[in-house]
Amino acid sequence: MTKPTRDQKRQMKSAARLFAVQALFQMEATDSDLAEIREEFETHRFGATIEGDEFAEGNVDLFRGLLNGAIENQRPIDQMTDRALVAKWPIDRIDPTLRALFRAAGAEMLAGGTPPKVVINEFVDVAKAFFPDGKEASFVNAVLDHMAREAVPDAFG
Repeated sequence: MTKPTRDQKRQMKSAARLFAVQALFQMEATDSDLAEIREEFETHRFGATIEGDEFAEGNVDLFRGLLNGAIENQRPIDQMTDRALVAKWPIDRIDPTLRALFRAAGAEMLAGGTPPKVVINEFVDVAKAFFPDGKEASFVNAVLDHMAREAVPDAFG
């Protein structure tokens, strides 16, 4: 097996972020547990071809880290998200896909290691994948910027 190129590694990380949002959404929608969802994604979605659609190969370590971080830190991530949202729109009232996205992004911010601007850009791209015609990407950008300034204040000098 050949070693992935830098571009392939970046694509695998992007795919892991998208899969993490899907997995967190599915966990909430179906009341499934972490092990069950992780197994399903890693076995049946990473690199799979389903009905002619080819899924990317995701970065397993990042995928697992995002899921674990989102679950272990759900309360502080949700509180951080609530502070970034308008008072009339607490996290439990927003679209479940966006809720999953904010949790995955919050987990990556809290884990450190990835510059906040990269996390924001990556998850704005995820929002565009789910909502290609909407204003959600701008909303996600604003909320994640606020969350990043709280989670990683040193990155904004």
